[in-house]
Amino acid sequence: MAKANVLIDLERCKGCEICVKLCPTETLHMQNFKAAVKDIDKCTVCMNCELRCPDFAITVTRLTTATKGE
Repeated sequence: MAKANVLIDLERCKGCEICVKLCPTETLHMQNFKAAVKDIDKCTVCMNCELRCPDFAITVTRLTTATKGE
């Protein structure tokens, strides 16, 4: 189950690959010269991609999961 949502604004992404190179879990890859999510289940919400994107094209949101009884 995914722990995060990674939103990539394709209009802002210039395809520099910084996010792909900095992702420690290979969650992202390049597709059609733009960043894309390859496997969201691998995301550890480290935020490297969002923090280092020079074009502010990536937004990472941590997903919360409800525990039993809530």
